[in-house]
Amino acid sequence: MHKFFHMGQITPYNEQESKTRQVSRMFDRIAPYYDFLNHFLSLGIDRGWRRKAIAEVAEGQPQRILDIATGTADLAIAMAEKLQPQEIIGVDIAPKMLEIGRVKVRDKGLNKIVHLEDGDSQELRFPDHHFDVVTAAFGVRNFEDLGKGLAEMYRVLKPGGKIVVLEFSRPKLFPFKQIFNAYFKYLLPLIGRFTSNDQRAYAYLYESVQVFPEGQELLNIFEKTGFKSNRCTALTLGVCSIYVGFK
Repeated sequence: MHKFFHMGQITPYNEQESKTRQVSRMFDRIAPYYDFLNHFLSLGIDRGWRRKAIAEVAEGQPQRILDIATGTADLAIAMAEKLQPQEIIGVDIAPKMLEIGRVKVRDKGLNKIVHLEDGDSQELRFPDHHFDVVTAAFGVRNFEDLGKGLAEMYRVLKPGGKIVVLEFSRPKLFPFKQIFNAYFKYLLPLIGRFTSNDQRAYAYLYESVQVFPEGQELLNIFEKTGFKSNRCTALTLGVCSIYVGFK
């Protein structure tokens, strides 16, 4: 049933090792600066995007949630605080991001709800039909194989379960499109270079957004993966989009 889809392969460092390994190394390198840069570079708007994603997750009162590419657990923590489910498992391929996430979870007193583990989202360890909701905030763009990653998310969802994906998209309106592109392409890598000492990480962000399927194109891939009743909502003039589908 599942067909695997490959987008143009943009990698952080353009080296011979796999994209998965490069992404893991990139996030480990920027982990100490990641939360600050996320909120600073988005002017704090990313918090509002997460709140909108959580509103989607909240429907149906899910008790078992999987957060793909959880990073430092921002979304997992926010869902735990807002929804109080039975369990949230966050999976990521970058151990140093997870280390920071575990400290945040512990400091919030959420250890009984949120559990973080090292793992590749394209080869999940969980059984079929296990989770009520699967989420991913700014993570599916980093999959080496988008179709394989989505197929795994579909597999571990219970029948009737929901996928909620938050991802960058490309604004279309003049002059916001031009301002956004200039900020993303030139200013972001410069700021990243001086704060995290890794200019490529933020150049990769712009490059990967440019080639990643968005809007109806991504919804079509959802449908071919098996998801139903798929929809997309653009946020902040199209800088970001929320994608929702059901198993």
